[in-house]
Amino acid sequence: MGVKQERGGDGDVGGDRERDREAVSRFVERFAGQLTDAGMQRMAARVFACLLASDKGSMTSAELGEALQISPAAVSGAIGYLSQVNMVSREREPGSRRDRYVLHNELWYETFTRRDQVLSGWERTLREGAVSLGPHSPAGTRVAETAAFFEFLQGEMLSMLDRWRVHRATLDLDRDLAEGLSEGDGRSPGQS
Repeated sequence: MGVKQERGGDGDVGGDRERDREAVSRFVERFAGQLTDAGMQRMAARVFACLLASDKGSMTSAELGEALQISPAAVSGAIGYLSQVNMVSREREPGSRRDRYVLHNELWYETFTRRDQVLSGWERTLREGAVSLGPHSPAGTRVAETAAFFEFLQGEMLSMLDRWRVHRATLDLDRDLAEGLSEGDGRSPGQS
């Protein structure tokens, strides 16, 4: 189950540049496996990794199906999940009836920002639960500590995201990629 790539296709993972198809395929499948291990649905992870590896950050259903060698139903299910968790959006191709599935700009920042909103809701519910359970009961204490953890985590995440924006402005990714990005492990990009 690899990623099929043709040179020069609009949505093809390799874009217009020649790439090592096997290396790109290994990257897509390896990252998808890591996302799956972290709890993401397997097919959604493969579709997400394929979109991430595409130069345009967008592909049609047909392009995804061809690249990953999966059925239209599998693409649809994966896109449904990725849309629900706000990792991709659907855009209509100009002058066409085809939809393109697009990664959000600042994907990770947006994902963590939304996660912060989820954590806020959990924290509120946990604080209410701690009061309902009684502040001096073992369950109330456990739930209150969990709420305090989420409050701490939110503050750290917001601070981290602010630092990320500052750091991101200093990055020169084109230069870093040209220098190999993987000097620390002695492997070339895409090598396992």
